[in-house]
Amino acid sequence: MIPSFYGSRRSNVFDPFSLDVWDPFKDFPLSSSLTSQTPETSAFVNTRIDWKETPEAHVFKADVPGLKKEEVKVEVEDDRVLQISGERNMEKEDKNDTWHRVERSSGKFMRRFRLPENAKMDQIKASMENGVLTVTVPKLEVKKPDVKAIDISG
Repeated sequence: MIPSFYGSRRSNVFDPFSLDVWDPFKDFPLSSSLTSQTPETSAFVNTRIDWKETPEAHVFKADVPGLKKEEVKVEVEDDRVLQISGERNMEKEDKNDTWHRVERSSGKFMRRFRLPENAKMDQIKASMENGVLTVTVPKLEVKKPDVKAIDISG
């Protein structure tokens, strides 16, 4: 197994379907002038997505706890790229509140996957239940060659 440079537990540098972009600056501390995210609130940006292939379809499952379906977008580009994105906003702060811990993550996320040639691009379906987004991409049926038995004479 090749070490993961892309942050996904199942990524590998030779994966032709992965479009995750390696960010060389992701581990550097950022000043607040460059970004409003802190290490404590940036975990949502790295949304984990599983991709499995069944005999009938490619199935993507993304953990998006606390998001409504209106806050998540599933898009497909012409060049067979599936894009899953969304955003969770931080809670509005009340000046009278005293925060003791902020552990829930917020921010934007976007993941892109190049779909294989056998994907039925016009039949993709998405559903969301209990904080899990499921995107199902049906596969084209592989036509089995017709085999005709030939009688042997003689």
